[in-house]
This record gives sequence, C-alpha cells and structure tokens, in this order.
Amino acid sequence: MSPTRVLVAGPASWNLLVHLDRLPEARPGTHFARGFHETVGGTSAGKAMNLARLGAEVTLRTVLGDDEPAARVRATLDRYGVRLLAEPALDGRTERHANLMAAGDRVSLYLTAPQAGVEQHADASRAALAAADAVVVDLADHARPVLRAAVAAGIPVWTDLHDYDGEAAYHREFAMSARYVFLSSDRLADPAACMRSLVDGGAELVVCTHGAAGASALQADGRWTDVPAVPVQQLVDTNGAGDAFFAGFLTAYLDAQDVAAALRRAAEVAAECVAVADLAPPPLSAARPER
Repeated sequence: MSPTRVLVAGPASWNLLVHLDRLPEARPGTHFARGFHETVGGTSAGKAMNLARLGAEVTLRTVLGDDEPAARVRATLDRYGVRLLAEPALDGRTERHANLMAAGDRVSLYLTAPQAGVEQHADASRAALAAADAVVVDLADHARPVLRAAVAAGIPVWTDLHDYDGEAAYHREFAMSARYVFLSSDRLADPAACMRSLVDGGAELVVCTHGAAGASALQADGRWTDVPAVPVQQLVDTNGAGDAFFAGFLTAYLDAQDVAAALRRAAEVAAECVAVADLAPPPLSAARPER
C-alpha cells in the first residue's frame, strides 16, 4: 500500500534549548543551567519529522536562510526522509529560538523570525498540494499562501492553533479555513465552548490537548471523546510533544481508525517524543518511503 502523502507548510528553525531546575522569575538575576543543546525546532519541522517517522511521505514547505543553521536544519530533515521546499528568507537568516525548559514548562524566545523572499518553489508547492492526502498548515504568515491555495482548491486543511485564546486575530484565518483543528487548552477558560465555536465555524473535527491531563475531541455531529495521557517513566523534553501527538492522530485517522483509536495512538506517539531530547525520536529508517 502506498504511504500517506502529506504536505506540511510552516516554520522550521534551529534552536538553543536551555534546561533549568525552574523557570526564572521576571527580575534581574543569575541562574545556572543544568544543561543545554542545539537542535531543530519549529512546529512544522516537528510535524514533518514525526509524520515521516510514522511512515508518511512528507513534503515540508518552509522558509530558511542561507546560513549555517539552515544547513543543520536541512541535514536533520534529510535524515528523516522529509522532502524540503525551502523558500529563501528575505534577510538570509534562518529562524532561531532560545527555549528555557524546566519541569515540563517552556519559555520560547524568538531570536530571528524570517520573512519569505521571492518564491522559488511555486510549481513544486502546487504539485505537492494537488498530490497530498492531507495538507497541514501551521501558524506563520509565510504559510498563508498554501492555506489559501488549499481552500481555493477545495482541499481539506489540518491546522494547529497551539495556545489559541479563542479570540486572537492572527489565528482567525487558520481557524476558520481548516476542517481539522488542533489546539491546547493552556489559554482557554472554557475549552469545550471554544471547541464548539470552531465546529460551528465549519470544522469537522476539533482536538484539544490538555498536557498531562490528556486530550479531548469534538466531531461535527456532536460526539465527544476524551483520552488520558500515556504515562512516561522519565520526562526528558516536552518540545515537540504536541507535534508528535498531531502526527500520531493524523496517520492513524487517515488509516481509517476511528477518533478514539486515533487519539490513543496520538497519546502513545507523544509519550515517545517526550522521552527524547529532540522534536522526534530517531527515524526508524533513513530511507524515504517508496511509492
């Protein structure tokens, strides 16, 4: 059977992760890190790596500079078998973050946030869009052209609103354009009400993650499903957990599993992710899937 073909559009970055015993208070001071390392970041890179590891044939459309961090991002994605369509960053610099990590919490500082220059892969992006079994569009201005092209072509869109508060204008186009919507409950006073509003706005399925408390799904026909998180013996790094969850759900759901089974699989994949120090566990094979 041919692998699921997924087009992912959105951010890829090269990040510095600093591990602390606890997040610092908002006042001047000196703190000592327990450790640090550099690795690939960006929610779209995380989804692409996890999807590829689970057997999907993945194309990632993103923006990269022409600097050393870009070379590192490219090399990592290549190891997972991700096909890369990298539009050039206007200033030549790849997106970078510094993430402060402590006890499962994270503060992410954007060091550079690139803007797309002249599009160089328009034809390849259109071809990948037309061939995809699923189109994932993440929160980034440079991903909006893919979002609009998918909507214009009548292709169902998957999106991840992350810590959406239910009102932010930046998220609105993504929320209203997608048929499959994921978000976290971190900033929601009433997650169920937000999920219902997204369904009322046209979503076929809304999935809301609650961290260690598991996840919930609401379908357009009103069916509600809850699943617990999968316990982990040792939490190493929560970076990428949401993207791993997303990838686990998408691959299971497109493999004709029902929502409850897809949620359980998503929780399993997320648990595998938090046990490693990168956005995804090591690739199961360096080879790109054959069609």
